[in-house]
Amino acid sequence: MSSTGVITTSPLPVASTTVHPDVSADIAELDATLKTVESVLDIDELRRRIDELEHQAADPELWNDQEHAQQVTSQLSHAQTELRRVEELRQRLDDLPILYELAEAEEGAAGADALAEADGERTSLHADVELLEVRTLLSGEYDKRDALVNIRSGAGGIDAADWAEMLMRMYIRWAEKHGYGVEVYDTSYAEEAGIKSATFAVKAPYSYGTLSIEQGTHRLVRISPFDNQGRRQTSFAEVEVLPVVETTDHIEIPEGDIRVDVYRSSGPGGQSVNTTDSAVRLTHIPTGIVVTCQNEKSQLQNKVSAMRVLQAKLLEVKRKEERAEMDALKGDGGSSWGNQMRSYVLHPYQMVKDLRTEYEVNNPSAVLDGDIDGFIESGIRWRMRSDEA
Repeated sequence: MSSTGVITTSPLPVASTTVHPDVSADIAELDATLKTVESVLDIDELRRRIDELEHQAADPELWNDQEHAQQVTSQLSHAQTELRRVEELRQRLDDLPILYELAEAEEGAAGADALAEADGERTSLHADVELLEVRTLLSGEYDKRDALVNIRSGAGGIDAADWAEMLMRMYIRWAEKHGYGVEVYDTSYAEEAGIKSATFAVKAPYSYGTLSIEQGTHRLVRISPFDNQGRRQTSFAEVEVLPVVETTDHIEIPEGDIRVDVYRSSGPGGQSVNTTDSAVRLTHIPTGIVVTCQNEKSQLQNKVSAMRVLQAKLLEVKRKEERAEMDALKGDGGSSWGNQMRSYVLHPYQMVKDLRTEYEVNNPSAVLDGDIDGFIESGIRWRMRSDEA
């Protein structure tokens, strides 16, 4: 068994077409896991919910209330995607024994190729079913929501700014690989290279619950591309993950508590990308929280987006206060899992390691290209065990 829990088998000799004796048991184990997932997700209730939402979406008066209409269509799309994902996994699992039967029917090299294809599909199914299984572990109050991700460069100068931009790309690539939508609200570029900070939303069911494990300090060790002496540099960037605020959260902000500043949007190196004062900066006076948004074309759109971010941050403040009260009652001093959390080493060796779960891989390039599901899965399981302890 690999570090990700995926069961693998060695390819059989070319001359043999006999199915490995562990395959049937492995398929049965996959079937049992998927049945558990289907039970937890309550597929019948999911289908009923889709029918109900489709009925609402067909109502010609739905769009009289645009905000409600968008909620209905978004919920319908998410529910349909969830059902389709489970149904596709079930179909692939049902087809898996047939792949092995076809491999047995072949001879020589063709049989070996067919067997390798079946083994590859089985390994892939393990990974996909386990990812869906992890989804069933997300039962927090806000886990089902979209995620709002904030990335800030830390210690390390220009390398840290470059590192922050690399992390932003990593998460956007991860979202793209899963077919999730991404909306960038603000990007503050550094003078020479990289970014000072960025804020973007990942729009998919459970993206907050999934990405919340990524919160904390990410550390990069590499030969600096900005050092003409080729010295090794350690850089840091901070990742914050918040749930997107919904109308049911009742985060009310009196107008007198907000200072609104407008300015011109800018691109890399301070180059102007807008000739009007469309960028918006909101300062929440009681807490000192500052948010900016400059990626929309109009000042009004930027103000709406900035207000969403501010509400999410104030919701997180409220949640932290409530969590601190609970921790004080429990006497555990609070949780510190969201601080130093992952190290990415590009020199003198190649490794990415989660400092909480001990999960590691030796292919930083793949990780930085968005291949982070193994880290997310192990992190969610680790957090669940920590919460139960």
